[in-house]
Amino acid sequence: MAKDEISHIGKIVEITPEMTTVEIISSSACSACHAKGVCGVSEEQVKLIGVPTDPYTLRNVGDEVLVVLRRSMGLKAVWISYVIPLLILMILILSLSPVIGHEAYAGLIAIGAVALYYLVIYLLRGRLSKDFVFYIKNKE
Repeated sequence: MAKDEISHIGKIVEITPEMTTVEIISSSACSACHAKGVCGVSEEQVKLIGVPTDPYTLRNVGDEVLVVLRRSMGLKAVWISYVIPLLILMILILSLSPVIGHEAYAGLIAIGAVALYYLVIYLLRGRLSKDFVFYIKNKE
């Protein structure tokens, strides 16, 4: 794995001419603990990721592969999903509180603005999905 890549081990669950679906298991830090069955805190989530099918590579359902994303795209995702909404929230709360006089109203307006931001992101999901393209490497 190169330094500029983020990868996860996954298993191919479906292959179509356009899209290969890979299942990855996202687990919390304590999922490897020997006491996870008793604790109840550990989490594992199964995620399905669609990757454009490479017609020149022979892969089969059940193959273990690496699902890879460029690190810069991962950082862009963090900015879009966490940093920008936090900045919107903080700027609006801090600037509207003295103007409006009621912190509750300023907070509601700020939360509404963040909700509007996420709505715009949802509406632009088709365009964003073209930027965030995963690809598959053979497991080494």
